[in-house]
Amino acid sequence: MTTQPTLALNDGRQIPQLGFGTWEIAPEDAEEAVHHAVKVGYWLVDTAAIYRNEEEVGKGIGDWSDIFLQTKIWNASQGYDRTLKAADKCLSRLGREHVDMLLIHWPCPDKGLFVDTWKALIELRRQGKAKSIGVSNFREKDLKRIVGETGVTPALNQIELHPSFQQRDMRRVHEEMGILTQSWSPLGQGNAFGNDTIAAIAQETGQSAPAVVIRWHIQHGFSTLPRSTNPDHIKDNFSALSFELSDEQMARIDALDSKDGRMGPNPSNFQDM
Repeated sequence: MTTQPTLALNDGRQIPQLGFGTWEIAPEDAEEAVHHAVKVGYWLVDTAAIYRNEEEVGKGIGDWSDIFLQTKIWNASQGYDRTLKAADKCLSRLGREHVDMLLIHWPCPDKGLFVDTWKALIELRRQGKAKSIGVSNFREKDLKRIVGETGVTPALNQIELHPSFQQRDMRRVHEEMGILTQSWSPLGQGNAFGNDTIAAIAQETGQSAPAVVIRWHIQHGFSTLPRSTNPDHIKDNFSALSFELSDEQMARIDALDSKDGRMGPNPSNFQDM
């Protein structure tokens, strides 16, 4: 089995670099997909309350006690007391006494609750219900505010990141603050596959286009979360650990960045789905 690389978190723990995402995987498909992923060798599984598949994700992991499991507090559950209760519900659905990583899903700045929500995550870590805590989709000013008001820096920030939206400014902020970058929609919702540059590099390496893109994330030092329900695709995505891109190939993918490349919601104004 291919060795799974890990990355250091600022709390002294390690996180597997290549994870399995479950966004938009229907509950009826999630258990089997997750079960197959962990058999292939994925040690990190990501879910969220809003995905409505936590119960099935937990069943898919089953007795694999060494899987790094992370989930997220949804926007409607923000606020100190609500977050504490929401976390307990997440754990109940997952069938776990703790998760390895608990995230705030979106900052929802207009709600004005993400600082209290972060304080709740700090308490949940103290209680042992979350071994590590982080955020998702937070902007620079959001990160600096929670650190400034609590003194606790998130272990990671999970953000939209793919070849056409490379988030270089946020990556710089993360590096300065000691926060790990974790990328969601790492394959650009499949749009990268039709790109001529990606296709050419796939041909040069003898690898698939998705594996090439995932490898680009890995060599940049991101934790990344591709998803699929297709067993062949799940295995192929994991093959990104088995080869390397040259500096020249990496630079060609780096050149695909676009100011208009965002595909998901903008954290500045997103509240609910």
